[in-house]
Amino acid sequence: MKSFTPAIRTLALWCVLAPLVLAASAAEAAPQMLRFVLIPKVTHPWFDAVREGAEDAARMIKQQTDSTAVIEYRPPVRAEVGLQAAILEAAIRSKPSGITIDLLDAERLRSLLEQAQREGIPVTVFDSEPPANLALTSIGNDFCLQARIAAERLVKLLGGKGEVAIMQGVPTAPNHAIRADCHRKVFARYPGITVVASPIDGDNITTAEQQAAATMRSHPRLRGWVVSDAGGGIGVGRAIQSLGRTGTVQAVGLDDLPELLQLIGSGVVDSTAATKPRSQGYWSVLSLWQQGLGAPPIERIDTGIAVQGSATQHP
Repeated sequence: MKSFTPAIRTLALWCVLAPLVLAASAAEAAPQMLRFVLIPKVTHPWFDAVREGAEDAARMIKQQTDSTAVIEYRPPVRAEVGLQAAILEAAIRSKPSGITIDLLDAERLRSLLEQAQREGIPVTVFDSEPPANLALTSIGNDFCLQARIAAERLVKLLGGKGEVAIMQGVPTAPNHAIRADCHRKVFARYPGITVVASPIDGDNITTAEQQAAATMRSHPRLRGWVVSDAGGGIGVGRAIQSLGRTGTVQAVGLDDLPELLQLIGSGVVDSTAATKPRSQGYWSVLSLWQQGLGAPPIERIDTGIAVQGSATQHP
């Protein structure tokens, strides 16, 4: 039998292996399909801006890597922990590239967040704080500083005297709870300031308007408002306007939604200490993408606070 030279044997082997090697290389080089799930507290204009920021990040990933990145936006119909838990559980089952969530209750959602980690799904929380001792990246701002800016502004507007109210938002939500607590701590330093009411709006603008109107009817001497959620300032402003209390009741809001800025422009609301929702959405997705590439999670990404209206002169 005729023997083959080493060169011919090598060529023959390459003819057999080449298709397999090239197929593997092509698969490795093929653009990926990335899918990030965004779970807000509820349907809300503030979260629309978060979604826009997340989609900005998805476009950036596409430009830089040629991998398609899709944002799945899954808001609860109401700000209820059970509804958010069901959405989070379904998201985990779907095995996405990452999940970012604004927690309605950190401790009640802890077990699902831990499950996602065990299954190797990158997770971040935005506009929130993670459960204690759970290593998750938090994207947001200093919620207590934000509340202090607003409360100190209101104290200055009132000359350190008067009855005030705090719109609480969702009391179990970490960011809302921190803000409400820090509002109270500021007011406690001023003997002339009395907190007479702390209604709950469930992060809903219409509910905030109703609660604010009822509070002002029950407390006719009320002189000022601070809020713990983005919708609260709008609801309070609408109530002040509808009751004809513009100028006699002061309000300092949170965030910079268009309607709140209109209320500031017309003098119904004094000012706002705003978070940056679009930035939070962008950095949430960017962090998930980097974790998927093997980067270790970092503890916090602070997107800062923007102060608008008369509060530009905050202490």
